[in-house]
Amino acid sequence: MATDTSKYKFNHSMLRVKDPHRSGASQPLIDAQDDVKFYEHLGMSLIQKIPQPDAKFDLYFLAYDSPTAISPKAPWYDRQGILELTHNYGTENDPNYKPANGNSDPGRGFGHVCITVDNIQAACQRIEDAGYKFQKKLSDGRMRHVAFALDPDDYWVEIVSDNKVEDTEGIKETDPSTYRFNHTMVRVKDHTKSLQFYQDILGMSLLRTSESPSSGFNLYFLGYVPGADNDVNTKPLEGVLELTWNYGTEKDEGFHYHNGNSEPQGFGHLAISVDDMDAACQRLEEKGVSWKKRLTDGRMKNVAFVLDPDGYWIEVVQNERYKATSKY
Repeated sequence: MATDTSKYKFNHSMLRVKDPHRSGASQPLIDAQDDVKFYEHLGMSLIQKIPQPDAKFDLYFLAYDSPTAISPKAPWYDRQGILELTHNYGTENDPNYKPANGNSDPGRGFGHVCITVDNIQAACQRIEDAGYKFQKKLSDGRMRHVAFALDPDDYWVEIVSDNKVEDTEGIKETDPSTYRFNHTMVRVKDHTKSLQFYQDILGMSLLRTSESPSSGFNLYFLGYVPGADNDVNTKPLEGVLELTWNYGTEKDEGFHYHNGNSEPQGFGHLAISVDDMDAACQRLEEKGVSWKKRLTDGRMKNVAFVLDPDGYWIEVVQNERYKATSKY
């Protein structure tokens, strides 16, 4: 029994939503599932819905699925760049319920998801024309090459351009079928421990590092790209994990980030798909990981959850492309 980390995929990121049947636009869009509609407006498709009425929640899996996408029509378990939205029944009727978007205390930890677009000025204008809000427009601040839209639950969606911003200034058209779900960002306390975990334990490669000493933080971009040498152009990719390390947090014994699964809840987990669940979990056990849920725990015998150094949950699921090597 063996597992091959080169076959692993950064499958999805999960966010809790208040109500998948309402709109985040100032002028409501006419659609039965308007919370999902925001991400569909960004070019994503609903590739899978898993109702769980007995457990009182539904799961919505969205991804870029056009003919020009990276993994068109691939099954959900054998692709990267999926966004999972979890709706717990009843939150839509609770006027006091609001998911924590991860960018303010006491829920600070998760930062954002990010999409890559073709022509960023036109893409941002299209989002604004639909009535959606922005945390940061292109014209705000000093960083004129990125924007942050807000989804209906105020999660931040970073927008970056696949092309040079100065080259797309006068272009008025944008094609959402060319967009990609590029990365998910979480903040980490100790970059050394986190990099060791994601590289040595989960088998990711360090794709790119961006150091900003004048601003007091570094960004580390990781993913499942064999042979990566820390000099990869990550914009064309999906399934990238961005770790943000703010200098000095590792020296503060009392400092910690919020993992999104205790109150206030919001972000839920990252997920990797593996070639063989038994072998992968055995390898993780031998690496000495901290478990949130082993395969043998509870009623769900087909998923496991490990904890990263900051307590973020990492779901482990079977890639059924390799199902012949596993009983799941």
